[in-house]
Amino acid sequence: MAHYDDDLTLRDARRIYFDANGFGADGGYHDAWVRFDLGPLPVAFPNTPSRVRAVRFHDLHHIATGYETTTVGEGEIAAWELGGGCADHYAAWLLNVVALPLPLLLAPGRLLRAFVRGRRGANLYRRTYDDALLGLTVRELRRELGADVPPPPATPRDLVAFAAAFAAGASLGVPVGLAMPVMGVALAAFARLRPAAASAAS
Repeated sequence: MAHYDDDLTLRDARRIYFDANGFGADGGYHDAWVRFDLGPLPVAFPNTPSRVRAVRFHDLHHIATGYETTTVGEGEIAAWELGGGCADHYAAWLLNVVALPLPLLLAPGRLLRAFVRGRRGANLYRRTYDDALLGLTVRELRRELGADVPPPPATPRDLVAFAAAFAAGASLGVPVGLAMPVMGVALAAFARLRPAAASAAS
């Protein structure tokens, strides 16, 4: 896990985050597809403008919260963002509920704590993404989002809201999640066939 010193600007911390995760100099924001492996399965989905708009904040959320980019870590950040709400970032709502079911089976306590932490704090989805934001220090961002204090215990209302988020993930996220490996396999097959087709044409 990368360490982000409190005195780093978000611009510099984000560069460390990109390097540590192999995301490239621009974080993959200009890639046509988002690709990753889910166990032995390649997963892919289009890197739409709405997804890029959301992921710029999502990446800064990883830095502020310390949640990793592992399967469980992505579940934690998804729960945290859902707890705080994703405003008009509809791609974030969808991708977060898709990200919940599997990590919830692996680490339900961690996801519940992240959800409660998100409900008690704030996130960046209502902020403007600009140079002023990237010029903040990690310490300033953590303080602004309430990510520098441990979450309180879950209340009954937290548990009901968390159950609702899981229900959304199970009903919507599972079918969409199952489609992603299919897209990944199809994309990998297309990538292998394309050079062969080009050679045959020449």
